[in-house]
Amino acid sequence: MSDPVIALVMLGLFIFIIMLGFPIAFTLIAMGVMFGYYAYFQPDQAFFDNRVFYLLTQNTFSVMNNDVLIAVPLFLFMGYMIERSNILDRLFYSLQVALRHVPGAMAVAALITCALFATATGIVGAVVTLMGLLAFPAMLKAGYDQRLSAGVICAGGTLGILIPPSIMLIVYAATSAVSVVKLYAAALIPGFLLAGMYMIYVIVRVVINPKLAPKLPEAESNVAWGRVLLLLLQAFVPLAVLILSVLGSILFGLATPSEAAAVGALGAVVLAAAYRALTWGRLQEAVYLTSRTTAMVCFLFIGSWTFSSVFSYLGGEGLIKAFVLGLDLNTVTFLILAQFIIFLLGWPLEWSEIIIIFVPIFLPLLAHFQVDPIMFGILIALNLQTSFLTPPMAMAAYYLKGIAPPHVQLWSIFGGCLPFVGMVFIAMASVYIFPQTVFWLPELFYGLR
Repeated sequence: MSDPVIALVMLGLFIFIIMLGFPIAFTLIAMGVMFGYYAYFQPDQAFFDNRVFYLLTQNTFSVMNNDVLIAVPLFLFMGYMIERSNILDRLFYSLQVALRHVPGAMAVAALITCALFATATGIVGAVVTLMGLLAFPAMLKAGYDQRLSAGVICAGGTLGILIPPSIMLIVYAATSAVSVVKLYAAALIPGFLLAGMYMIYVIVRVVINPKLAPKLPEAESNVAWGRVLLLLLQAFVPLAVLILSVLGSILFGLATPSEAAAVGALGAVVLAAAYRALTWGRLQEAVYLTSRTTAMVCFLFIGSWTFSSVFSYLGGEGLIKAFVLGLDLNTVTFLILAQFIIFLLGWPLEWSEIIIIFVPIFLPLLAHFQVDPIMFGILIALNLQTSFLTPPMAMAAYYLKGIAPPHVQLWSIFGGCLPFVGMVFIAMASVYIFPQTVFWLPELFYGLR
């Protein structure tokens, strides 16, 4: 059996093992060491003199010294602190009252809340769960259509993957050696485009069929504008200022992503204190969750870099590249194939595993097909929205089902998600057809790509 064939066996065995439920990071490390020992084996060497152990320690050192990844724990801590600052209920209510004359006001307010909160946390499960506890029962009580309400919560909760400051974009930047700052600038318009499409869809559906979202009771719709402004000032403005300050300092070159993330983490603590939600227990919990998630990301990088190095050394990367080039694809068909594979991988795998493990397989092919890695990253970020929304493995639907009232069926939640999946595909097509949606801001802020 030739080395490239062994590399394909290595990849197939890895996919089989993770399907059995083994931890992915440690599976990557174990398989990288095992196959790497074979790849680097020399008969006259002592056991621990095999170069695979040097490769493992070198990759560990490289991950721990990666400046790009410093922003990950800081943004995670910022998100976990905001999640515990008791701002979500005030934010949703203030937006609901401010948009009371808009068709489907509660659903539109829920989408804006989800987008803002998802941007601050970037943790899909947390956003869907919290909004499912707060906004979903309120919409059902107001007579909103069950499917529409479920789709709004699930789709809105996934926006944090795409809209900066996204953890996913940081991980992609570290994997592909792309500038995080340019990637953030590139993601802004597509992110707001997708969120805007969701809102327009809701409004149009409610205008066509008002029964889907009854108007608010007259007592709630006649709130004085002074009261509305006060509510927005208390709930919407502080969080918006924090997020815009972090993003603005990055995009305008006032701070690196890591520095901005540190300021954002401090701002989240101040915000929690201002809302009288800062306790020692909540601070401990935020630090613990940040440490656990950061450790997971670091071990994924260590395992992925070890696995991919051995896979490439055995000739697997060259074999896949030759196979794809042999298909005689053009740029469009290559992108369709790549995005379709990522779409399928989104069912059994988390976004972090897809970015760290499988995206590097496509990266060497981008130059041949003249695809900009920034464009490719934005398309992936859009595509990964579907991994949380597409049955049968739509994790956002399962998050919502876990906290929804008993009468809400899972198939109903799936049905509510599907129109939003369609809008994701439309957004992907729009971004490719109109590439300036991706490149305009990076070119405006930083000149040539």
